[in-house]
Amino acid sequence: MKKACLDLRVSSIEKQNEKYFLLKLTHQLPLPQMMPGQFVEVRVDHSPTTFLRRPISINNYVAEANELWLLVARVGDGTRQLGTLSEGDVVNCLLPLGNGFTMPAHTDSRVLLVGGGVGVAPLLYFGKKIREAGARPTFLLGARTQADLLQLELFEELGDVHVTTEDGSYGEKGFVTNHSVLERVRFDQISCCGPKPMMMAVARYAAKNDIFCEVSLENMMACGLGACLCCVEKTVSGNLCVCKEGPVFNIKKLLWQV
Repeated sequence: MKKACLDLRVSSIEKQNEKYFLLKLTHQLPLPQMMPGQFVEVRVDHSPTTFLRRPISINNYVAEANELWLLVARVGDGTRQLGTLSEGDVVNCLLPLGNGFTMPAHTDSRVLLVGGGVGVAPLLYFGKKIREAGARPTFLLGARTQADLLQLELFEELGDVHVTTEDGSYGEKGFVTNHSVLERVRFDQISCCGPKPMMMAVARYAAKNDIFCEVSLENMMACGLGACLCCVEKTVSGNLCVCKEGPVFNIKKLLWQV
């Protein structure tokens, strides 16, 4: 897929809660084709401690508005600086990067999309593409508290949504792998993104039940092109760069104890 380095204009920046914000970007020309699960390398200007671009998952692409959405967590100087942007500001982005999720083979496939924290970000666009293809996804979203749940109403527009919170303030109390929907429904395909312990738990569940499963890894990345070897992951095929060969991997390719 063709990559582009573009100066995108901020069409809006929307606070989600104290930690997260939604950055919407556009361009005077049509944006390149993007697939769910791919990501963007964002240059951070005016941050003296930020020397490298920041990899951010594609949260959504709205074709009719020619708009790219990035759901960003304030975790360091770079992302905090991005949070100070205003409408009309320019952001340089390298996109789209990496390989995305596998679309379900049939419209009647029972697809489960599992996300935790900011890991829910790529699942919105994936769920949207699944609906456009004629299927209806199920979402299983995990967070620490109700205040940490992101874009819940948007997910509910696309499919069936189930939620867990660690403190029980919304949905079922506990972790995503403890949710009762996993006992009630036999899924054909699982796609997952979030903290590594969560993804490993989901991978164990999928392997135990012989379910096709992909996870989106969040290894530390620098270049996004496979040149710096910063994001290498050990796999059954040897060491692979997550940014180039992933970030989405079939769990059977990973050396996890599943």
